[in-house]
Amino acid sequence: MKRLIECVPNFSEGRDAAKVDAIVAAMSSVPGVYVLDREMDADHNRSVVTLAGEPDAVAEAALLGTGKAMELIDLTKHSGAHPRVGATDVLPFIPIEGVTIEDCVALARRVGNEIWKRYRIPVFFYEAAATRPDRVNLENVRRGQFEGLREELKKNHDRQPDIGEPKLHPTAGVTVVGARKFLIAYNVFLNTPDVDIAKKIAKAVRFSTGGMRFVKGAGFLVRGQAQVSMNLTDFEQTPIHRVFEMVRSEAERYGVAPASSEIVGLIPKKAMEQAAEWFLQVENFDSSLILENRLSAVMGGKAAVGGLRAGVESFIEQLAAPTATPGGGSAAAASGAMAAGLAAMVASMSRGKKAYAQYERQLSEAISRLSQLREELKASIDADAESYMLVMAAYKKSRESAAADGMIEAALKRATSVPLRVAERAREALRITDELRPITNPNMKSDLVAAAALARAAIEGALANVEINLESLKDADFASQVRHRAETLKT
Repeated sequence: MKRLIECVPNFSEGRDAAKVDAIVAAMSSVPGVYVLDREMDADHNRSVVTLAGEPDAVAEAALLGTGKAMELIDLTKHSGAHPRVGATDVLPFIPIEGVTIEDCVALARRVGNEIWKRYRIPVFFYEAAATRPDRVNLENVRRGQFEGLREELKKNHDRQPDIGEPKLHPTAGVTVVGARKFLIAYNVFLNTPDVDIAKKIAKAVRFSTGGMRFVKGAGFLVRGQAQVSMNLTDFEQTPIHRVFEMVRSEAERYGVAPASSEIVGLIPKKAMEQAAEWFLQVENFDSSLILENRLSAVMGGKAAVGGLRAGVESFIEQLAAPTATPGGGSAAAASGAMAAGLAAMVASMSRGKKAYAQYERQLSEAISRLSQLREELKASIDADAESYMLVMAAYKKSRESAAADGMIEAALKRATSVPLRVAERAREALRITDELRPITNPNMKSDLVAAAALARAAIEGALANVEINLESLKDADFASQVRHRAETLKT
């Protein structure tokens, strides 16, 4: 199974291309690391680089980039529109495939400790890797910027770094390391140079001051234009098109309008699909309608053409084959995915109808979350089979080496965690399904009944897999924690 993560280091240099080239070259020197994108902004005096690859390789690349930035960037001589506390200002790790957010948290903690060990640069942890609730939000960690934090650390013990001495590196400051979901850096330029208007719009849009959930924002003057600069921290919960529409609406209050927008770094294809569906108002839109998506799915054996039966026949026949995988765990994940899909269909067919206009927000939120659950459960179909194969491989190696006990235990824990997550996600799909009953078309009651039955089957099947794997585990604390979580999921 491929294990891929993304890392998006932000460096406090956006004007000297030679320095940025050197930093990127240092990161590119690690085998198995791919530089997907690099952005330089002279006004912000900041560069954003996007890396992807195996976790260990990406971690080493991030460390080398941090070291090179320390050599080349002096924050005592730095100025720019964007707030910053370090030469390598922010270092987030993002799961892509075969990796969980918990894996990225562990990686962030390891990299943070290594940054201090190698370079004596203090480290703060943020987002999912934060060690304290008040450090989840990056803006709290970065308050006061390099100069303010430097002075505050002299007298405020509460702001000392998570790793390292309570003082900044003289020229490189501190580095903020974290783990998070995919973030979209999205800026909207206004047809005015009045930066106060951009600041007022940002205040209305960002969550911290009463705006949209999962949106952070600020106003800047960039290239002579007022800019609303935003980070969308969960585009599935708060899609990019809704953010643009709110910026446009707020701009109208001040007699201005968006002139253009920009994406800094990369954006998931799904986010653009959501925007296309919204602005084009395509009925019954589904990502499989996109040619490249359908081609990839068919060529990869994950979809078929020729009626509904063709789409599931291959999987059903694989279940019936006299092989260990796919088995009950994969079937449970598929059942949960179907439950989420059915419930999303019911919500989608009620949303936008006059009779259910008062429930527009609840329906939109349900559709967004069910879409996410559906994708995660679909991924678990393969993940469950792969986790079983890892267990079998570990047992085989144990016959060759007496030191393989740790490998078996790790494989069993993974094989336990996959169905546990399936049960948790199916339980959430069941909850949303039940919540949809009073706010959707009653003529579709049978679809919700089927969705609920599928979700319950997914929960029961997944928990049976959890229990059978727990019987072979030696880690009593882990088993106790899993059993406690499983008990709360039983219907």
